[in-house]
Amino acid sequence: MMCKGWSFWQGYVVLFALAVVVKAESPYRFFDWNVTYGDIFPLGVRQQGILINGQFPGPDIYSVTNDNLIINVQNNLDEPFLLSWNGLQQRRNSYEDGVYGTTCPIPPGKNFTYILQVKDQIGSFFYFPSLAFHKAAGGFGGIRVLSRPRIPVPFTDPAGDFTLLIGDWFKNDHRQLKAMLDGGHKLPFPDGILINGHGPNGASFTVEQGKTYRFRISNVGLQNSLNFRIQGHKMKLVEVEGTHTVQTIYESLDVHVGQSYSVLVTMDQAAQDFYIVASTRFTDNILSTTATLHYSNSNKAVSGPIPAGPTDQIDWSLNQARSIRTNLTASGPRPNPQGSYHYGLINITRTIKLVSSAAQVNGKQRYAVNSVSFVPTDTPLKLADYFKIGGVFRVGSIPDNPTRQNMYLDTSVMGADYRAFVEIVFENHENIVQTWHIDGYAFWVVGMNGGVWTPDSREEYNLRDAVSRSTTQVYPKSWTAIYMALDNVGMWNVRSEFWARQYLGQQFYLRVYTPVNSLRDEYLIPKNALLCGRAQGRSTRPL
Repeated sequence: MMCKGWSFWQGYVVLFALAVVVKAESPYRFFDWNVTYGDIFPLGVRQQGILINGQFPGPDIYSVTNDNLIINVQNNLDEPFLLSWNGLQQRRNSYEDGVYGTTCPIPPGKNFTYILQVKDQIGSFFYFPSLAFHKAAGGFGGIRVLSRPRIPVPFTDPAGDFTLLIGDWFKNDHRQLKAMLDGGHKLPFPDGILINGHGPNGASFTVEQGKTYRFRISNVGLQNSLNFRIQGHKMKLVEVEGTHTVQTIYESLDVHVGQSYSVLVTMDQAAQDFYIVASTRFTDNILSTTATLHYSNSNKAVSGPIPAGPTDQIDWSLNQARSIRTNLTASGPRPNPQGSYHYGLINITRTIKLVSSAAQVNGKQRYAVNSVSFVPTDTPLKLADYFKIGGVFRVGSIPDNPTRQNMYLDTSVMGADYRAFVEIVFENHENIVQTWHIDGYAFWVVGMNGGVWTPDSREEYNLRDAVSRSTTQVYPKSWTAIYMALDNVGMWNVRSEFWARQYLGQQFYLRVYTPVNSLRDEYLIPKNALLCGRAQGRSTRPL
């Protein structure tokens, strides 16, 4: 939404234009967000939710490729707060990523203005609160990045465009959940599933018979994979986290935590109302919820049994994941076809193998990557790097491959060279589905299968039309392999999207580095950057 305080914003734009000589040719969109607590009742009991401008979930962000987003966030909570932007790549600008390794928290009663650009991106994403366990209280919302008018899109403009934020939910207050984790305990099973902040039958979407609509589905929950389906309707997949896909028809879709999908649905049924369903996957106790698809000329309420979905079938989900492929002839954010970048012909310069684990450390539950359980420091890593503050972190504090060491605590940072082309293998020795996200990047999901990865597993790779995305699942006792071009300098969070595991250490930072000090490679530290910890009292930079 447009901000009303034009005198403030105009002055800010002048300051920004003087400070950073980039982005001047692209439009600006201004947002003024007030973050507060408020009563919410998603599962029928009162809870303290995190609201943005009084809304739960928060407002959608509408933008177009290359737009500059100026988002002023006023923190009226009683504790520090940050927002992060799942899937937005923050090209050359990890300072704005909004996780504690890159950005100082916004103190209570203070504000911070994010300066983002959706550079060379299209697609469906979401934002969320990244500190403490705030994500369990709300504060999340959808992000849509539309193609520029002159860039062809591989489908006709839909009659409408809906955001559906699905996710598991606890009745417990977010502080109670955090206290459980801080006390060294695991969380209980969630209490329900929400669609756009509502429990069963709470959300409704009105459509016109005979028309086609776009649904942008994001799993903003805390841990569970969800299956999504619409009674009596088929879904045509058209986009996944910024990549136009081969337009395959599905009756239901597995959306793993942290992932986003975009489907087209044609209203080709008789005039009545239909169930929209989201239910948990791979859980002993199946949680489900419903919303309503309402035909505008309907005189008949939803009826019949709620359509059943898959439950614990791993092979079904794995085969569906393999069927999701890039549309090579479609344009992405630029006019050239998505298939013009031949990732399968590029030589790998480094292989990184990441294995997650769970264990007790000092009598408390922790999670790790390659035996290292991440602990934050008093200073964001990116600021420590910029100001050359010693003793905050050590590059190389997490190895490229799993070790036989017992789990230990450290501020894990992996170094990587700018413009390297890496292969990363996520290996899951546990009995749960896991989801991994990498900030700052999209990567090609070239392979996934059961068992242990070996070099011979490369024979199974899709080196032609693998989907490019920022969040991928790893099935139980299985592996997933990705290719990634390290073309974005910065400090980037690599994390589990299983939020309790992320909070208790299953994450690290990838420091993509170049010795060349050039604006072509990385922007300057923002003039308005908050400074905290050992960076407090230092100067960002002169105008």
